[in-house]
Amino acid sequence: MSRPAVVFGGPSDEHDISILTGLQACHALSDVHAFYWGKSGEWFQVSPDAEAIDFAAGPPRKSRAVQLIPSLGQGFVSRRPIQISAVLNCCHGGPGEDGTLQGIFDLAGLRYTGPGQAASALGMDKLAFGSAMAASGLPTLDRSLVIDASGVRFEGPYIVKPRFGGSSIGIEVVEDWASALALVATSPFYGSGGVAEPFLAESRDLQVAVRTWPQVELSAIEAPTRSGSGIYSYSQKYLAWGGDVGSGRELPARISDELRSEIVELARRVTVAAGLRGVCRIDFLERDGELWVNEVNTIPGSMAAYLWIDRPLSRRELFTGMLDEALSGPVRSFSVSGADGTALRNAGTIQSKLS
Repeated sequence: MSRPAVVFGGPSDEHDISILTGLQACHALSDVHAFYWGKSGEWFQVSPDAEAIDFAAGPPRKSRAVQLIPSLGQGFVSRRPIQISAVLNCCHGGPGEDGTLQGIFDLAGLRYTGPGQAASALGMDKLAFGSAMAASGLPTLDRSLVIDASGVRFEGPYIVKPRFGGSSIGIEVVEDWASALALVATSPFYGSGGVAEPFLAESRDLQVAVRTWPQVELSAIEAPTRSGSGIYSYSQKYLAWGGDVGSGRELPARISDELRSEIVELARRVTVAAGLRGVCRIDFLERDGELWVNEVNTIPGSMAAYLWIDRPLSRRELFTGMLDEALSGPVRSFSVSGADGTALRNAGTIQSKLS
């Protein structure tokens, strides 16, 4: 009999946070397959009752090596394919969130939570996401690739971010373009390039989670506390309060009804424009009542469970809803038009007429 699976870990800078989210899901759901993706790319089936400390040195003891085979009818395989109803994807960042893993699941014919391959890739690419939101008529800040002097399109100071990445890892504020270029050239977090946007002094972050099943719902809006550097840092998100991502925040945010209504409207538009599915978090910047769509996190830490206070949702209800959504539609598969040979025969007919 098939059961749902929870996948977590992965070769990403957010590996450790992914383990925490995955274990929260395993403990909340209980009767699941648990698959751990090691930092070097190997897959292991582990106990869903495992604790975070068990992964301190890699795969826990008594883990069983498995393969993830991107072929229809395969998927996760031990000696034979493991029967899985749907996959709850808890892999933050890197190939677990950027569409790579989603494409493998599609090829294997596995149902899974979260956006599909294309929407996942869009959400991870800060340059493409910002451009798509601007093209959809949503308010966004200027954003430019940090490559050479030709990238300068607005005055500093700049907030510089890895083009692909999350959890505020590698983000810094610099005063001038030369410093931005130096950061991207030397930091290990910018191997796939960097983007810069204007640093808005006196602005603040506002964020909201969206849940697309059983209908589109929005969580409470929060105003996370920034560090002294002026950015909402990785350590504040995940380390400052002992890993409890629900601490040290203004939740719900103390904002006007007008601003709250505008965030709700923009979040709904982002959900459609970005093709979001499952539970995602949308981040905004606000200054003096003006809002900008900043980023989207398609697989947020803890699935943003701490934001669901109005109405309250338990982790089990949240995760079960995501799996129900994955099971509600057909498997996302790739089809080839003309696979029956029609296109090839038509091409031959056209070619003979042209000869």
